[in-house]
Amino acid sequence: MKKTEKIMVPLAFSPYSQGIVDYAVMLAKSLNVQKLIFVSVVNQRDVDAVETITSFGYEVDGSHYVEEIKKQRTAALDKLLEKSDFPEERMKLIITVGKPADKLLRHAVREEVDMIVMGVKAKSEIIHAFTGSVAEKLFRRSPITIVSYRDETIAARLRKRIQV
Repeated sequence: MKKTEKIMVPLAFSPYSQGIVDYAVMLAKSLNVQKLIFVSVVNQRDVDAVETITSFGYEVDGSHYVEEIKKQRTAALDKLLEKSDFPEERMKLIITVGKPADKLLRHAVREEVDMIVMGVKAKSEIIHAFTGSVAEKLFRRSPITIVSYRDETIAARLRKRIQV
């Protein structure tokens, strides 16, 4: 079995992100990984919507939107990592634009990661019913081991659904 050298952590910057980051850092330290790679994907659908608004004459455009999102997500990750003692030089942040599941899989393969640590929930269940789940797509298509993090709130909800 190959040693785990790189862990990728997809982030949607949801209320669950702090737990995912803390769990990934704990795993990375326990396994003494060389690189912890955080990846956030700006959904192309959102950029297209901004471009549509621009076509109606509003003063906004996709490139400025993406740049602002990148600044916000970089700051958000810094905040999530405030209490982390994982070495900064062994962490990397990638922010990209596209279809989230496709981009995450491509980055996982390109970066040659050994493990993906991700949450199972970033959106509400009603939104998921209409858009599908990035996590589900990754679980089905990933050639890389995925560790699924669940915070206590989600775990408690899932426990209630199981008949003992």
